Amino acid sequence: MRGRPTIYEDDSIIKKAQELFWQKGYTATSLSDLQKATGAGAGSFYNTFKGGKKEVFQKAIAERRLAFDAFKNELNQSDSPLELIKDFFRSNASADEIEHLKGCIIANTVVEMTFIDEKLEFDAVQILKEVEEMFTQTIQREKNRGNLKSTTDPEILGRYLITFWCGLNTLRRMYPDKKILKEQIEMQLAVIS
Repeated sequence: MRGRPTIYEDDSIIKKAQELFWQKGYTATSLSDLQKATGAGAGSFYNTFKGGKKEVFQKAIAERRLAFDAFKNELNQSDSPLELIKDFFRSNASADEIEHLKGCIIANTVVEMTFIDEKLEFDAVQILKEVEEMFTQTIQREKNRGNLKSTTDPEILGRYLITFWCGLNTLRRMYPDKKILKEQIEMQLAVIS
């Protein structure tokens, strides 16, 4: 006798689950929510994701790491990586209100998982630290090339940018207004001129 079929673990399933986690958070997302979002029944869901909701969440978070890795490659190949970093931040001002309200799934996870799930919090913190390191290395290279006026240590600037990123994701919820966000972003980015 044949068991229940498993669902295919493809990018679209993880992306659908990720969108749900992004909007509701890990804790508020139920198995029923995930089944509706992915189109999977309980049996096939657990046959595919033996670790249940937590496994799907970890894969959704890992998928975001891939996006940051792609950005890192783009920075490494760019003739003007500081402008790419600035454009990354500037693009947030022009996002729609839903994007503003969602914020950053990685930063959201750090806040939500503190005191709840040490492993999920740790994974999210590691991703933010990798992004911080990406900023730091880029700033150091540009400083070495003479393309940065700031005399502030690149490590401090890298940490500043990740602090700015986390703060911006709260500010976007407070002021989902493109003009306000643009002004705030430009003021903050002056530090890497």
